[in-house]
Amino acid sequence: MTADDALSSVLTSVGPRLRALRRERGTTLAGLSESTGISVSTLSRLESGGRKPTLELLLPLAKAYGVPLDELVGAPATGDPRIHPRPFTRHDGMTFIPLARHLGGLHAYKQVMPVGWDRSGQRLEQRVHEGYEWLYVLSGRLRLILGEHDLVLTAGEAAEFDTRTPHAWANAGTEPVEYLSLFGQQGERMHVRARPTAD
Repeated sequence: MTADDALSSVLTSVGPRLRALRRERGTTLAGLSESTGISVSTLSRLESGGRKPTLELLLPLAKAYGVPLDELVGAPATGDPRIHPRPFTRHDGMTFIPLARHLGGLHAYKQVMPVGWDRSGQRLEQRVHEGYEWLYVLSGRLRLILGEHDLVLTAGEAAEFDTRTPHAWANAGTEPVEYLSLFGQQGERMHVRARPTAD
């Protein structure tokens, strides 16, 4: 592969990485435009490959996402397997710590749910979407509502489910819940079952 071919390959991969990162963060093109000053049409063309990525465009995007520039351009591996995750917060205080640097495919996070998160006394809103999810609780008590099931997972317990099943979760305890979450749209499965709590 020539240097020109390698450069072309790197530039071609930027659009899909930008789209995956935006969707992963739950950000709209309009919201991203507001935070970066880049027009919606330019952002859309960047993601679709219709606009060549430049440093002037990628720097504000890396800053908005809180990731190093090389994560956007897929810089060649150095042989060092360590990653340097940058936590981010969304959904009213939920902290996400990425455990993998590759965008697309399977996503791996350590998540921290604060005390009182979604415990307003109202019925939790269950959501559905394509994909599969696997959860493993490190500490605390995680309430998982999955279809008709209302479960509480504690440290050392795991659950897996098809995300087309209506689901929601909340902090069921008096301390933050820390858990690992693996999910992806390809339907990856970790065959660990959740147990309902005893009545």
